Amino acid sequence: MSRVAYLISEYPAASHTFIRREIAALRRRGIEIVPFSVKRPALPPEDDGIRIEHILGRRFDTYLWATLAALLRRPCCFLSTWRLSLAHRQAGLRGLLWAQFHFVEAMLFAQLLRRIGAGRVHNHFANSGATVGMLAANYLSLPWSLTLHGISETDHPAGGLLPGKILRADFVACASWFMRAQAMRFVDQQHWAKIMVVRCGIDFSALPPFEPNCRAGEQAIQFICIGRLSAEKGYSGLLRSFAALVAEGTKAELTIVGDGPLRRQIEDAIYDLALTEQVRLLGALSEQATLNEISRADALVLPSLMEGLPVVLMEAMALGKPVIASCVAGIPELVHDGVTGLLFRPSDWGHLEERMRMLADDRSLRTSLADAGSVAVATEFAIDSAVEPLARFFAERRGVNRV
Repeated sequence: MSRVAYLISEYPAASHTFIRREIAALRRRGIEIVPFSVKRPALPPEDDGIRIEHILGRRFDTYLWATLAALLRRPCCFLSTWRLSLAHRQAGLRGLLWAQFHFVEAMLFAQLLRRIGAGRVHNHFANSGATVGMLAANYLSLPWSLTLHGISETDHPAGGLLPGKILRADFVACASWFMRAQAMRFVDQQHWAKIMVVRCGIDFSALPPFEPNCRAGEQAIQFICIGRLSAEKGYSGLLRSFAALVAEGTKAELTIVGDGPLRRQIEDAIYDLALTEQVRLLGALSEQATLNEISRADALVLPSLMEGLPVVLMEAMALGKPVIASCVAGIPELVHDGVTGLLFRPSDWGHLEERMRMLADDRSLRTSLADAGSVAVATEFAIDSAVEPLARFFAERRGVNRV
């Protein structure tokens, strides 16, 4: 089987550990995956000891010579790909300018693809990196496929270009049934058959040892929330709910793991709500450190206003922790209210407070939700079974190196 090139906006990255797990699981099945990063990664740019090539952040002459070489090597494909870049872009002068950047990046990426003898290009996320991957695949006459994760890929600016990407892809993987439905509404039903659900998964062997919740009844319940500190994650509402819970006399503590543009605002809210003794804001942590924090907590809370199907929910459930999450997007496919976790109405912070109080007051509920949740994750979201549809597709649709 020829090599499959994976192009990710940033790889490796702390927020993209699920992609690393997917790549490792596919390699165990004998599929040769070579990852590439659009940005220069902040983490050590290595994959199994091999340096990961990045596209941005190189010298100007690197892009110049790659573009000229692409023109001389395949002039007809060069021109057709340039026309595609002009057609597949945002409106206005800014969109026109960025289309030229994406085209040049694609010519450099095509050069890197030729070096490894790639037979297929696959992108995670329908962002500008997917535009670069699609253009490079078009230039080299390679098959191209795509994985969709969350509703942000249907919003502006990515959403305006999503129909064109779905039409050009020969396979579209969706992390949830919800996301599959969103992709289907962008295209005619003749294209629906190539849009399939491929779960993100977790590696149970990499999880820290299970730590049962055995705190004494008078000890504070330990909640944890993990995610980027940005508006769509709902932290302001979580802090309001948590403050009301504490004000009622419930002994509770909250740990927040993550970083982002709203950090200062969240710090101010913690101070204004007089929660400095009850809330820890740890910032971004490594994958293992984050898993260790989940293992030490009693329950995970996810207050998001917008999501896909968060891997952190799977990790918490696999670690035997009950979860509370907003009923948005693909979350109800994993969290069945009252069975494998608790759901609350999105943006209804009073409802979230009620759910948190339920877990704080009822140890037997925490235990039953945790037990059912761990079984649910093991059944559908273990990484080696989760990648089966993707592995089967790559095996059946072997990319032929025609470069």
